[in-house]
Amino acid sequence: MNPALLSLATAVPPHEMRTEDVIREATTIFSGRHMDFERLMPVFGNSGIAMRYSVRPYSWFRQDQGWPERTEAFIEGASALFREVAAKALAQAGLKPADIDTIITVSSTGVATPSIEARVMSGMGFRDDTRRIPVFGLGCAGGVSGLSLAASMARANPGSRVLLVVIELCTLAFRPDEMSKSNIIATALFGDGAAAAVLSTEGPALGHIEHSGEHTWPGTTDVMGWRLDDQGFGAIFSRSIPDLATTELRPAADLFLKRHGLTRADMDSFCFHPGGAKVVSALEQAFETGDGRLETERKVLEGFGNMSAPTVLFVLERELARPKVPGRRFISALGPGFTASFITMLH
Repeated sequence: MNPALLSLATAVPPHEMRTEDVIREATTIFSGRHMDFERLMPVFGNSGIAMRYSVRPYSWFRQDQGWPERTEAFIEGASALFREVAAKALAQAGLKPADIDTIITVSSTGVATPSIEARVMSGMGFRDDTRRIPVFGLGCAGGVSGLSLAASMARANPGSRVLLVVIELCTLAFRPDEMSKSNIIATALFGDGAAAAVLSTEGPALGHIEHSGEHTWPGTTDVMGWRLDDQGFGAIFSRSIPDLATTELRPAADLFLKRHGLTRADMDSFCFHPGGAKVVSALEQAFETGDGRLETERKVLEGFGNMSAPTVLFVLERELARPKVPGRRFISALGPGFTASFITMLH
């Protein structure tokens, strides 16, 4: 019984951040303080990003912010995005909050206890017996892993309705006090966004989740993640990420497909998390899609930046809006672990 994807919606916060303005702000903050800043400046122009969105305006980032200020911004921004994107997904599915049996909330860019869904569910009209599953730490893989978890919950409880909400506020991790290469790259890449989906074994479907799985490479916990200190999160990026996408992802994907009696030739389309322009090119090479074929991934990266976990769902939303052709879609994202998350979807 393949769970059905009943709806998929996305949302962004109100503050637009155009790349030319980000460059100006970053230059004001970093120039003269980081010996490699001028050398790293091309990363902004080569990122493939023209625009991204933030829960806070530029003025907020010009000040030093600690855990209390970052946490307040996270709870406020994530709660607002939860309400907006969940309402969109429910409306698309023709459902009300009271129809939902399980809420899965995925986020790795802030800490909130009680978690975000607990803070908003009563005011939105969810039942008081709705099961809550908050998930932290999946990073950029959280969109695909969250969709896999939601499908598993729907499959385990036939007829139930599962709401998945994925929210990342990556800009809140910006560190004006940290003169590291990873922080500058994060400044060039990251934006904020949210996605939500409703899944069930019953109802009209945008597609059906067929198989899902993960692959975690040993000895790679330092490739991607957060470093925590007194001020907040600090980004960890390895320069090896594009190379890992080129050389290691395809064999892991082939093993995943083989376990389910499939090969790459059985895939009619692909949907990837566009972590950056170099990563998209690496994915085209690894999966032999042809240069420039991952157009939707590039468009999402250009218009929204790397939003971490929700980004792949922005790509999937746009792909599903195209005229429907029966076939099988391969969906994947890479995240901290270092882990690849996989899904095959029938449509």
